[in-house]
Amino acid sequence: MTDSTVRLTTAQALVRFLQVQFSERDGQTQRAIPAIFGIFGHGNVLGVGQAVQQEGAELPLFQPKNEQSMVHTALGYAKASRRLATFACSASIGPGSTNLLTGAATATTNRLPVLLLPSDTFAGRRQGVVLQQLEGGTSADESVNDAFRPLSRFFDRVSRPEQLLTALPQAMRVLLDPAETGAVTISLHQDVQGEAFDFPRAFFEPRTWSVTRRPPAEAELAAAVQLIEGARRPLIIAGGGVRYSAAEEALHRFAERHQIPVAETSAGKGALADSEVLLGGVGVNGTPAAARIANESDLVLCIGTRLSDFTTGSQSLFQDPEVRFVGLNANATDAYKLSATPLVADARAGIEALDEALGGWRAGPEQSTEARAATASWREELGAHLAEDPSKDGAMLQAQVLKVINDETRAGDWVVAAAGWQPGDLLKMWETPPGSFTHIEFAFSCMGHEIPAGLGIRLREGADGEVFVVIGDGTYLMQPTELATAVQEGLKLTVVVLDNGGYQSINALAVGNTGTGAGNEFRRRSDDGRLPTGEPFAVDFVGNAASMGCRAAAAGSADELAAALREARGGGETTVIVCNTRGDGALPPSGVFWDLGVPEIATSAETAKLSEEHRARRAAQRSYLHPPHDPKGGQHR
Repeated sequence: MTDSTVRLTTAQALVRFLQVQFSERDGQTQRAIPAIFGIFGHGNVLGVGQAVQQEGAELPLFQPKNEQSMVHTALGYAKASRRLATFACSASIGPGSTNLLTGAATATTNRLPVLLLPSDTFAGRRQGVVLQQLEGGTSADESVNDAFRPLSRFFDRVSRPEQLLTALPQAMRVLLDPAETGAVTISLHQDVQGEAFDFPRAFFEPRTWSVTRRPPAEAELAAAVQLIEGARRPLIIAGGGVRYSAAEEALHRFAERHQIPVAETSAGKGALADSEVLLGGVGVNGTPAAARIANESDLVLCIGTRLSDFTTGSQSLFQDPEVRFVGLNANATDAYKLSATPLVADARAGIEALDEALGGWRAGPEQSTEARAATASWREELGAHLAEDPSKDGAMLQAQVLKVINDETRAGDWVVAAAGWQPGDLLKMWETPPGSFTHIEFAFSCMGHEIPAGLGIRLREGADGEVFVVIGDGTYLMQPTELATAVQEGLKLTVVVLDNGGYQSINALAVGNTGTGAGNEFRRRSDDGRLPTGEPFAVDFVGNAASMGCRAAAAGSADELAAALREARGGGETTVIVCNTRGDGALPPSGVFWDLGVPEIATSAETAKLSEEHRARRAAQRSYLHPPHDPKGGQHR
């Protein structure tokens, strides 16, 4: 060791490096990795665990209850920080590390950053086969951590301490690159975590990573403007990239100035609030109003969206024969989807450039007139649904529960949902109050994401506002244990559990497409022993939540729910409110097709008929293969 170096273990150097990394955008600087989450076993407690104690004065340690959960917590924090900060997640070798895999896939699919630090085998191999090592017969240097490779935007295995000098800067670059971000995995051999090296002191100097707003290229901008100006019936689809770019105000100005209707994806929900041009959610879970306008639009400006099958109706939604697309996205892969004319740029920079270039151009009045009429018709249909008698079996409609929560939501509040009926119904009916936010994880639709993601949002937002976590009974049972973390850390959540006796959204999907839905409701085994189709099986969710230290209660009516939400807002503790909801009574459908793997043959006549009807609807699917657009000569023919 010299004056220019410092001798540290690999883990100690890792911790010292992470706590001096910052991100900067628009002149605002913040810690890029403000905390580390860890569940310790023999594979990381002596390395990363010791290092956090010795070196982590500026890197607080949080103790989750499940490795997958800590990744979801990081993703909630990343969403709330607009992808400018996230957490590091440390896990022990074997099952601790593989528990991170679902979170890694959720992160990369959602384009949200998280730094994963799974522990690995011994690089030295002196010990032979070690505890929790999975032996393979084809490659001696593989471990279970190689499963992270296809799930990560960047992967590196550190088998020497000095490899941190290149691995960690590359990890930070990818985490904070809007075009590449997702899960970043640094696999750490457990023996190497404790090995020492003379690291350059300069490696631990504070570093600020500038998150730049990439402007659109002139040629791409010209091509996009020409397409928009030539459109009769344009539409904007606003995705999560609007939120991550902090482009909400720019979108509001642009859409209203040029009178272009706007539809939202799940990740983009809330990107446009309180606007006359808002159609609501788009796609399979969207509104009939958005579906109608999208079906007839001849130009679709796709801003910050992945264009998944739920958004595009499995490529059947846009039916104008001459429909064209402009893809405004920081990620070039997404910008080129649907044969779009690409506008590879930061969402806000791209919107502002389009706004300036279009000047006083406005869409024709027929599009905005029809959009308003379609929205009014949808609101009338929704109102009729909400007015249905909720007294059946003493249970409320799920939409009635969501309406009460919506009515109680204020500026500064968040609503969180991920899997089941809640994401779809929120996309369809939720009206985002100005100044409030939504986090609907539907790219991976990961059950168990909701509660830990809510914790991440609370950690980012501080004590102000409410964080409403809306969760079904099925997904609650998968991952309720972070309620204990919420109580342990004093991180207030208001969790609304919709108890409808099982996985009713999937049950409805199964019954609607095959006529049968065995295995989707919480029931005891049938008398013949074949299937769980016997008597209903009830879970005491109130008692379960109370056992983890939460304030818990049941709400049997809209009035009781409203009162419970107000009481929760006035308190400082995590509250769980259980609502008995009907297993039927879904919201009116959007009418948008979603392609599914229906059986080609079946002994049931009903199943065969439903499958045939489904396959017939595939005729509406299109390839959207268009020649590239030339701003000088129109379309290449």
